Amino acid sequence: MIVRWLLFIAFIICLQWYASQALKTVFKNTWIQYGFYVVNIAVVVNFILQITVLSKKGLMTPFFTYSFGLFLLLVIFQILIIFVLLFEDLFRIPQWFYHIFSKGFKQSFQHMPDRRLFISQMALLLASIPASALFLGMLRGKYNYKVINHRLTFNNLPSEFDGFKIAHISDFHCGSFDNHEKLKYGINMVMDQKPDIILFTGDMVNNMADEVLPWKDTLSLLNAPYGMFAILGNHDYGDYVRWESEGEKIANQKKLIELEQAMGFNVLLNSSVKVSKNDSSIRLVGVENWGSGGFKKNGDIDLALKDVEEDEFKILMSHDPSHWEEVVLSHPQHIDLTLSGHTHGMQFGIEIPGWIKWSPAKYRYKYWAGVYQELDQIINVNRGFGFLAYPGRVGIYPEITIINLKTAQNNT
Repeated sequence: MIVRWLLFIAFIICLQWYASQALKTVFKNTWIQYGFYVVNIAVVVNFILQITVLSKKGLMTPFFTYSFGLFLLLVIFQILIIFVLLFEDLFRIPQWFYHIFSKGFKQSFQHMPDRRLFISQMALLLASIPASALFLGMLRGKYNYKVINHRLTFNNLPSEFDGFKIAHISDFHCGSFDNHEKLKYGINMVMDQKPDIILFTGDMVNNMADEVLPWKDTLSLLNAPYGMFAILGNHDYGDYVRWESEGEKIANQKKLIELEQAMGFNVLLNSSVKVSKNDSSIRLVGVENWGSGGFKKNGDIDLALKDVEEDEFKILMSHDPSHWEEVVLSHPQHIDLTLSGHTHGMQFGIEIPGWIKWSPAKYRYKYWAGVYQELDQIINVNRGFGFLAYPGRVGIYPEITIINLKTAQNNT
């Protein structure tokens, strides 16, 4: 472990030194270069200390997330500077070697080609753009809630449910919240939509049930005429921290479910419920987490569907959209609508409706944000209400999805 930390620190020092060459070229002042070193060292040391606290206590506190955010900002800033400087060095270094062989090492060392001011200025400018975006994402992006409306039409939706309004929210990650007023603002935005039902698709916490406690009263403001339902996400099992015993871990999950129930959520664990309106009903199905790529696979869709009739209109709540892709689409029972979260849209990307929709998340998940349709089945992947690790959002903002169900015969 010590060797790994030493290698990590050595790598960071190399990044700092290389990136600082651009500052040295542009400002011609060694004190600015030294100041850059001091800031970097302070950020790195603080990040290491916060990781140590995290590994001991298991709580991903706001102190950790901000430490990680600043560390990420500086590393990306430095890597982008280095990328531009490396391009210049592809020409500088061959020139230097040529002089070594033609004029001797001593003379060539003294006359190594200088860095061009323009290249260093361009490196600093280009690196400052994403770094500034990450900084603003921490200041403003993480609570910049957006209401996204979808009108989805189905052939077999009972006519009584035409116009039925679903509020789909996901990924609170309570341990990351740091502002009661802004959280309450987001919860009030949900309630302002006057949903008929509220469906939460997992990751209530980062790791531990106690993360809910400071925010319990605010989250308890949520309510809907046809109830609130929740499922578990991969973070709700406490798999990412060390426990004294398996019993302690099980007790943590039990406490989390009890807290969710106390806030008004009916937690579905590979089970289903009927939602009735007048003389008709639809079936709400909830599975535990099932995710590809090493994530927990506790979700059992067969168990969840055991009491469900084939011709019932079905809404499936499944945290990870890879479950829809790998299991749900090919399942013998037709699932009309699936609701997922998990990806957060990577909390970073570019979205201009009708023009561009991009995030690094697309390289990991085929279905990463918004509505998709395959084989006459629909999934909505919520971008998440909270945030994890990086305490901000850039371009991909916290989402409140409002889904208006429509029957095909009434879709005018």
